[in-house]
Amino acid sequence: MKVETGIFLGGAAFFLPVGIVYGFLTGFNEWVGFPAILMVAIMSAFIGFYLQKTAKSVGPRPEDRNDGEIHENSGVVGSFSPWSWWPLVLAGAAAIGFLGLAVGFWVTYIGAGLAVVALIGWVYEYSRGDHAH
Repeated sequence: MKVETGIFLGGAAFFLPVGIVYGFLTGFNEWVGFPAILMVAIMSAFIGFYLQKTAKSVGPRPEDRNDGEIHENSGVVGSFSPWSWWPLVLAGAAAIGFLGLAVGFWVTYIGAGLAVVALIGWVYEYSRGDHAH
């Protein structure tokens, strides 16, 4: 995890001075860009420190070692449904919800209702139909 830690901590080290310089160039009058760039630096630092702490407790992974073998990472990684349409429906519901913030708040209710249906369908997709256990 050294590479991932370096990427995120390097991003924090990059965005912090960029945010400060941006603030000086705009006279700290621009209330969106300056805090947003600083938040990117803070969030990047959070992820970098988390990965650094995790790397110390887990130890080097096979892909971090020069003598790592492919078979060391074999096994079940998770249960994924390549045929599932529910993530697409949930993404559409999120898009409709964000559209409601721009168009009218009543549209957000439609997106929220669709999101509830999509989440229930995604959670219970293995409980009914062809793939029921």
